[in-house]
Parts: sequence; structure tokens; C-alpha cells
Amino acid sequence: MAELTISKIASLAAVDAVNPCALAVLTLVLIAISSYRPKRKREVLLAGLSFSFSVYVTYLLYGIVIVKFFQLISQLVFAKIYIYKALAGLAVILGFLNLKDAVKYKPGGLLTEMPMSWRPKVKKIISGITSPLGAASIGIFVTIFLLPCTMGPYLIAGGILSALDFVRTLPWLLFYNLIFISPMLGITFAIYLGYATVEKVSGWKDRNIRILHGVAGAILITLGLLMLAGLI
Repeated sequence: MAELTISKIASLAAVDAVNPCALAVLTLVLIAISSYRPKRKREVLLAGLSFSFSVYVTYLLYGIVIVKFFQLISQLVFAKIYIYKALAGLAVILGFLNLKDAVKYKPGGLLTEMPMSWRPKVKKIISGITSPLGAASIGIFVTIFLLPCTMGPYLIAGGILSALDFVRTLPWLLFYNLIFISPMLGITFAIYLGYATVEKVSGWKDRNIRILHGVAGAILITLGLLMLAGLI
């Protein structure tokens, strides 16, 4: 397996971070809080931070499970030979799916966005948030719903990290997840400090969703091809 690098893990985390799924859920959470207490910006700040932290912890636990899974199957000699190439192929496939959404966008794209059938249920649950504590609990719950559209890059990263001893994977997972929640933190502070509003953030995401998919697709394809070529 090729050498593990910061750029490789950071690239996968960056793709995960700009995923429209995660940004959409965060804006729904902040809209729910700001609608309930429109004049208390501190509540919006605490809700955003609570949500981001709970997503961080839950996603970190998922990462541990993924790494352990790959470490288990990599004990099979024949599997170890092909895991890295399979992960590279998955990156290319996910990249093309994102590029498809960039060229011809359709909400709820396969492995790139939350399925349309799930959205009303998630939106209904989020609309009931009235406190930062509620935002934290929702963060844990909705992470489950984020999996179909965010798991791809995480699977690839987990597979790569599985080549390390388990203890050595933890700093990498912490690093990955810090990048993953960085847009959530950035949006939360931008709204709290008055640089943006929830509505403007939501509108920006909707207007630029093709670009987000295009950037994610380009990064994934490049990364996958470099991995297949053994250059990274």
C-alpha cells in the first residue's frame, strides 16, 4: 500500500466537508433555532457549536468502526493486495457521480446526496429543535441520515488508515473529522458575528450546489487516479 500522507487524508476530508448534505442539515438546524428565538444570536452560536461537536464525536465513532472493519478483512492475504486498488476505484466512481451532478443536477443523487425519501422526515425532526441541547442530540441522530451521501470519502480514508496500528489511526481520524466539521464551525461563527445570515448561507449553498459537486468530483477523480497509478 502506498505511503500515507496528510494531503491524501486532507483531500478526502475536504470533499466530505463541502458535501451539500452536511451543509443543508446545519442550515436547517440554525433556521429552527433562529425561528424559535430570533433575537438571541447566542442561542444560534451554541446550537451550531453543539451540533458540530455531536457530529464530530459520532462521525469519529463511525470512523473507528470503518478502520476496524478494514483491519479485519485485511488479515486475509488476498484481500490486502486488492483493498487499496478497490478504494482508488471507489474514489473515481464517486468522483464521476459528483461530476454528473455538477453537469446535470438532480436532488438526491446516488451516493452524493441524502435520498429524497428521507428529507421530509429529517426536516420534520430538525424543525422541532428549540435549544442547543436539542441541536446536539439531533446532530447525533441526523449523522445516520448523512451516511449515504458522506460515507464514500470516509470509507476510502478508513481503508487507507487501516494499514496502521489502531492507536496510530486515532490522530488521523481526529484530524479528518476536524476538517469535516470546519465548514459547520465557519458558518456558525459567520452567522453569530453578523457576516452572514442563515438564509444567505442556505441560498448560497443552493446557488452553488453544482460547483460543490464539481469540486468534490474533480478532487476524488484526481485522488483515485493517482492512487491507481501508485503516485500517492
